[in-house]
Amino acid sequence: MDRHSRRPASRARTHRAVSPWLFLLPGLGIVAAFNLYPFLTTVHKAFTDARTLTPGTWVGLRNFQDMLEDEQFWVALRNSGLYVLLVVPFTVLLPLLLALLVHKQLPGVTFFRSAFYTPVVASVVVVALIWGWMLDDRGLLNGILRFLGAGPVAFLGDEWLLLLSAMALTVWRGLGYYMIIYLAALANVPRELHEAAAVDGAGALRRFVSVTVPAVRSTMVLVGALSSVSAFKVFAEVHLLAGPTGGPAGQDTTLVMLVQRTGTGLNGRVGYASALSLVVFTIALLLMLLVLRADRKEDR
Repeated sequence: MDRHSRRPASRARTHRAVSPWLFLLPGLGIVAAFNLYPFLTTVHKAFTDARTLTPGTWVGLRNFQDMLEDEQFWVALRNSGLYVLLVVPFTVLLPLLLALLVHKQLPGVTFFRSAFYTPVVASVVVVALIWGWMLDDRGLLNGILRFLGAGPVAFLGDEWLLLLSAMALTVWRGLGYYMIIYLAALANVPRELHEAAAVDGAGALRRFVSVTVPAVRSTMVLVGALSSVSAFKVFAEVHLLAGPTGGPAGQDTTLVMLVQRTGTGLNGRVGYASALSLVVFTIALLLMLLVLRADRKEDR
């Protein structure tokens, strides 16, 4: 092959190697500007005593040492951990049961699917305001309790009831979203498996445990991983129900609320808030890896 015939082939190889990167450049630029750069900046700030109006100086691990002595940090860590432990099981199981109810093509089922999905598209602020009105001392639930002769319950005034109310709100908002994921998984479950199990005399509960659950197990793991990270990073629900102070004596503060409260304002401790953010990121990443690792063990 002479020199003139090799040039077009060389240009074609170069074109094939470079062209995909040219198409990816805009996306990579956006990721670098809005994700990678803020992340690297947060990592750097975590080791400084930066405040809102001052860049700060390098202080090493002092922010993390302060964290260990910060009582509010342990309260926030406890609340975020409880959120994961109590919310995730419900967000894994309840949407699956809901999807089983609406996955068959029956008259009117589209209405119920839309109704269950409505909280997902509704603004969390609007939803929290409605729940706040319902749970208020003079709200709907306490009105019903008074009608039944029971005393009013301080859903928004008690430390634990407020946290449980926020958890219920989170579960309720997530039902429709995770239901759609399960509906896609249920559509791929072979009907023959259910028919064979029914022929063998398996009832509805037995078919659910032996056929449906194994068939959608990978989807359950995905929902578990997504909801774990989401629950650990909860902010809006608790913030809107408890207020910026984090409920009675700040006992309902979560980690992300603590980050927001610490790092904002004219004298915000940006360095300390960055260290808190790094802890939140690390724990969320570990949660995700633990769930995925448990799934891989089940596959072996």
